[in-house]
Formats: sequence, structure tokens, C-alpha cells
Amino acid sequence: MCGIVGVLSRAPVNQLIYDALLLLQHRGQDAAGIVTQTGRKFYMHKAKGMVRDVFRTRDMRALPGSAGLGQVRYPTAGNAESEEEAQPFYVNAPFGLVMAHNGNLTNAHALKAELFNTDHRHINTESDSEVLLNVLAHELENATRGIELKPADVFAAVRRMHKRLKGSYAVVTLIAGHGLVAFRDPFGIRPLCYGQGDGTVMVASESVALEGTGHRFVRDIDPGEAIFIDANGTVHAEQCADSPKRFPCLFEYVYLARPDSQIDGVSVYQARLNMGETLAQRVISMVPPDLIDAVIPIPESSRPSAMQLAHMLGKPYREGFVKNRYVGRTFIMPGQAVRKRSVRQKLNVIGSEFKGRNVLLVDDSIVRGTTSREIVQMAREAGARKVYLASAAPPVRYPNVYGIDMPSSEELVAFGRSTEEVRELIGCDALIYQDVGGLKRAVSALNPALDGFDASCFDGVYCTGDITKEDIARMSDDREAEQRASRKRDEEEENA
Repeated sequence: MCGIVGVLSRAPVNQLIYDALLLLQHRGQDAAGIVTQTGRKFYMHKAKGMVRDVFRTRDMRALPGSAGLGQVRYPTAGNAESEEEAQPFYVNAPFGLVMAHNGNLTNAHALKAELFNTDHRHINTESDSEVLLNVLAHELENATRGIELKPADVFAAVRRMHKRLKGSYAVVTLIAGHGLVAFRDPFGIRPLCYGQGDGTVMVASESVALEGTGHRFVRDIDPGEAIFIDANGTVHAEQCADSPKRFPCLFEYVYLARPDSQIDGVSVYQARLNMGETLAQRVISMVPPDLIDAVIPIPESSRPSAMQLAHMLGKPYREGFVKNRYVGRTFIMPGQAVRKRSVRQKLNVIGSEFKGRNVLLVDDSIVRGTTSREIVQMAREAGARKVYLASAAPPVRYPNVYGIDMPSSEELVAFGRSTEEVRELIGCDALIYQDVGGLKRAVSALNPALDGFDASCFDGVYCTGDITKEDIARMSDDREAEQRASRKRDEEEENA
């Protein structure tokens, strides 16, 4: 999961891209980068850290130009410790290209071999995004063969890319001196939309980045579609996939996206309200409402679901946890030890809301269980008589290979365990999960045009159809190897 933005304007874009990245900061906290363009020259600054830390006044002054793109990174492939793998990426031929990518290629290893052996292109990092950029560069070179670039050439290159790439990808790319191209994979797993302002066209991961920077949301970019915004600001669009399907990632609506965004015609906020309604039916079947004194959300993504759940149960909605907004989202922090240690730094209890009460805590999802266990213990320490826990998402039992940090089954608390076994591990008095069907209905009710969902982390069905058990085992091995290397680097730094 990353946040990406691309802009063409008649005015300088460095501040505009910075502001958009701040609005997308929730999509990645590991690194940030901006590239701008003047004429045919690119200017780039990127580094590890959050947006406000990466960019200083001197950095912004060094980013002139009326076209540019940016990214906030949450690493799911490659080396998370490497600053070289912060985006955007650059390649000098053809024309000069810079790219920002959100998603995860599932055939990156095979593509890397093809690029080296057949396309004669060199990949310098372990990032699948650099692989993707070089595939695009190769296909653009084949489409133009030294002739001036036309929109039809861009679409031809993307069409050939779709035939080579597997996995999820939402992409923005600047082509030096020509314009900006943006496209999504044929399943539309990762979000991408565009909007217009006064002399400006912006492409971004979420509509909130458009609206928050004064742009009018135009529409989502369709799965498989590419748009090319030429140097004059004219938008050209073409469907480049043979059989596109709209299968957005369900986890975007559960947790990843901001509630004030709209993705593929669905209000994220309304989807979370609907999740609360369907979850209420599950709660009533397992815990009689008269045993519940208050419904308390675990900040922040679960608030809409918790409010609607409380309304459906006829129970008070209470804020029992105060969040320290200067601690990052624990779900996307590397390492169980760091994640566990940060929970109590991130949340503090309001004791009066727990003392002597039976409370129903509502979370957006339960992934590894570390955070849930700590929070349940915090509620008990605050004096709660009974602590029930409800999840707006179903059990996460399968790896996600499309750009969310769930690549290893063994890290998932629900993998190979019954609900009762998970309840015992977490330590709550009752555990109520959303069911997969209810979650799908909650979202699809808001846009019947959706063809389905990527719900692979819940049901184990990978919509791209190319994922095997061997692929999952390889990804898990790669992750374990990277974690061992990271631990070794940490030990060497401590002993230095």
C-alpha cells in the first residue's frame, strides 16, 4: 500500500504535490519522494521518513516546474531499509521517465529475468516498481521506435504491459517533454482517480487528495484503462485491457483508505457504516445486547462501524481511548516488538468509561492479534467487568500478495485457529467477527456495478488467477530472509 499523486499545471507544482502527499500520508509512513519537471529536466528529492520530515524549505526550492509526481511509501516488496527504493524511480530512455507505483507485482522475479535476458535492461534494486518502470520504458520504445510520441503509442505500450504484468498496480508516470500517463491493472485492485482544477489536472490514489487541494473529482480511472494528459493539459483516455473487471481491494474500505474518500463509486464512510449494520446482526446472535453497557471504538478506522453498531443495538456509543496522533499506525510498523511497544504509546484509556462496565470494543480488523491483546488488557486494567471484541472485518487467514503487509500466514493470528482459539489468545470474553458475505454486501450495496472484490486475505481467492502455493511459499521465504537481514543489521548497529 502506497499513496501516489501526479500533476500537470500552468503553475509551480511542488507545494501542491507536498499538500497532496500530506493528505495521503496514511497510505505510507516509511519514505516519501517528489519529482518535478521543467522542460525536459527532472528534479527529485526522496528519503526515508514522513512527508513533513523528508521535505525542508531548501528541498522544496530545489523542485521547480509545472509538472510532477510524488509518493508516500509503505514497503511490501524489496528492501524496506533501503533509501534507494524510495520512489519515484527514474530511467533515461526513451524520452526520460519517472514513475510512482502503488501495488505489488506477483511476477516481478520472472519479469526481472526477461528484462535482463531479452530486453537488455538493468535493474539496480529489489523493488518491483523499478521492474515495472523498465517494462513500460521497453514497451514505449517499441511503440515509438524513435518517432515522436503520440497518445496512441502510450496506449499501445500500456496494452502490451497488461499482457506482461501480473498482480496489482496503480501507476503515474511523467514522460519528459510530453505529459503524464496513469493506469490501473485490469482488476482495479488498487485505487486511482483524477480531478481538475484551475489550469491543473491531478491524478491520485484517493479522492481526498483531489478535494483537499481544491480540485474537482472527475472520476475513477477504470480497471485496465490508461489516461494520457499531454503537455497542453488535454486528457486522452483508452481502455487497454482485453477483459477488465472491477475487483477493488476490500481492505481499502475496511482500513486503508480515509473515510472521506470515494473509491470506485463507493463512499468509504458509508461502507463502514454499512459494516456496522451487518456486524450488529452477528453481535446479537452471540452476545445478548442487555449484557453490553457501552460500545467503544478502537481509534480510528472503526469509528463509523462502531457508531452504527451502537445505534443498531440501542446502546451508548462512548470514546474510551484517546489516540496520540504523533505515533504511526501500528499495523504498518515493521516487527512485532515495535508494534507491541507502540500500542500503549499510541492509545490511552479513559478509565471512567470502563470501570465496572461490560464493554464491546469494535476494531476495523484483527490481523496479527498483538494490538488487540494489548488493548483488551488495557480495558481490564481500567476496571472493565467484561470485555467483548467485535471486528468489522472477517478473520484474516490468508496472505495478501497485492500490496498489503500480510505475506506470511504464520504471522496471522486467525491462520489455522478457530474463533474460540483466537479469543483465548487475545483474552477477551467474546469475539465476534464480520462474515465475508456480510462485508461484501456492505460495500457492493453502494455500487452494484462492481464485478466483485479482492478479498483474498479473508477467503484465499486470488482474483488475478496466477497465485500458487509455491508463489506464497516463495514470498514467505523472501520475507523471512529480509527480516533476518534486518535483525542482523540492527544487531550490528547496536554492537558498533
